[in-house]
This record gives sequence, structure tokens and C-alpha cells, in this order.
Amino acid sequence: MSLVRTVVGALGRAYHPAGYNIGLNQGRVSGAGVPDHLHMHVVPRWGGDSNFMSVIAETRVLPESLDTTYDRLLAALDP
Repeated sequence: MSLVRTVVGALGRAYHPAGYNIGLNQGRVSGAGVPDHLHMHVVPRWGGDSNFMSVIAETRVLPESLDTTYDRLLAALDP
């Protein structure tokens, strides 16, 4: 949970989301892909965001390049 707090803090500094979805996946059938493996997702959320696009339109919306996201989060993780 310490790592989740760190990630939430970095996302908050970099993107100022209105909230977060935080979830755990454990085991192969839950999407972890490896038996007995546990991992967490931290997803920033905004009012009116387009999370439905993947379900309805089979489309992913990326507002910036992954390189830009990486750079922003790396800077936000640096104390």
C-alpha cells in the first residue's frame, strides 16, 4: 500500500485527477497471467473521461504519447 500511496501522489502532482480506481488482480484468470501472482492497478479518473471507449467503440484514447507520460511520472516521482 506504500507503493500505491507513492503512485497516487505522483499521479496527483503530474495530472491532478478528480479520483482514482485502485484494484487488485490475483491469479491467472483475473488477468495476472501467472499463478499466485498479485498486482495492483492505479487508474486516475476525471469527470467525463472516456473510459467507456474500449467497451463501446473498441477504441483506446491516448491523450499523449507513452514517452511523455513516462517523463511526466518520472519527474513527479522525484522528491
